[in-house]
Amino acid sequence: MATIDFPAEIKGLRSTLESIESVSDPSALEAKIAELSEQAAAPDLWDDQENAQRVTSALSHAQDELERVKRLSQRIDDVETLVELGHEMDDPDSLTEAESEITALRKELDSLEVRTLLSGEYDAREAVVTIRAGAGGVDAADFAEMLMRMYLRWAERHGYPAKVMDTSYAEEAGLKSATFEVNVPYAFGNLSVEAGTHRLVRISPFDNQGRRQTSFAAVEVIPLIEQTDHIEIPENELKIDVFRSSGPGGQSVNTTDSAVRMTHIPTGTVVSMQNEKSQIQNRAAALRVMQSRLLLLRQQEEAAKKKELAGDIKASWGDQMRSYVLHPYQMVKDLRTEHEAGNTQAVFDGAIDEFIEAGIRWRRNQSEN
Repeated sequence: MATIDFPAEIKGLRSTLESIESVSDPSALEAKIAELSEQAAAPDLWDDQENAQRVTSALSHAQDELERVKRLSQRIDDVETLVELGHEMDDPDSLTEAESEITALRKELDSLEVRTLLSGEYDAREAVVTIRAGAGGVDAADFAEMLMRMYLRWAERHGYPAKVMDTSYAEEAGLKSATFEVNVPYAFGNLSVEAGTHRLVRISPFDNQGRRQTSFAAVEVIPLIEQTDHIEIPENELKIDVFRSSGPGGQSVNTTDSAVRMTHIPTGTVVSMQNEKSQIQNRAAALRVMQSRLLLLRQQEEAAKKKELAGDIKASWGDQMRSYVLHPYQMVKDLRTEHEAGNTQAVFDGAIDEFIEAGIRWRRNQSEN
């Protein structure tokens, strides 16, 4: 027989849903859907494919978000009815079913509630993620590739469009670096807590003596620039180099100089793009990512000034934020939030939502303290 306090549990579920609705604002979502639907119906929509993809992606995301809130409201109503019937019919099975549904609802609401914590200036943006191999030689390059696959699988699990923009392969295995976009609203808000240094401990598959190896990879997450941001970069501040795109081992996969390396001279910021079909497309993609990085740099400088004025020079993020241990035991542990998981394979297959949610809650707590 179920023993939980059903009225209190249902009241708590409704309270959480109300706090979510106060932020997501179903009325505003409906207005946004109407506006995006009108844009999506324009006969010339696909004349600009990049804009068309953004419109259709934003429309799908808004529709899914509104439907999710409505569905949760209906499920709470249904479980309340189930409880009433269970008591009236003295049916323990119905009450047990209601208890299981309340547990499932609480978990989904807790996950959705995290969205209410994403209120930063750029949290609603799409994201540009860059992964770079660090110390650890070929193991680090292999780890960088493992991390890229992890994030792409995470995006795939959620149905989020993701596009690899640049890959620089290491000589023996893995990646020196890779850059990809996740083109869905709030991608930056979610993935920004993944930025930092990741550490892998395992028996190296590249060591013929089977020794344990520690390797590192850095993850950078920046918000994708929008036209309204007005980040102007004078031409004389940019150095543009062109070269041939290359695949694993340096093999040429392109017979023209279509790849682009863009350097912002004042800051030394470098962006490479090689996965588009033409030099013009790679240059445009590189400029967009360069603008995004300079936007974030400006934001970080402003935040640093505020901290200096406040007398707080303590960094919010440590150099090492997560460890992936495959030997002598199996564990993935976030060193900021203390969240951990024993199923390392599932994590590398993209099951990182709980780490992201814990990171968002941790970040909010840090900002409030």
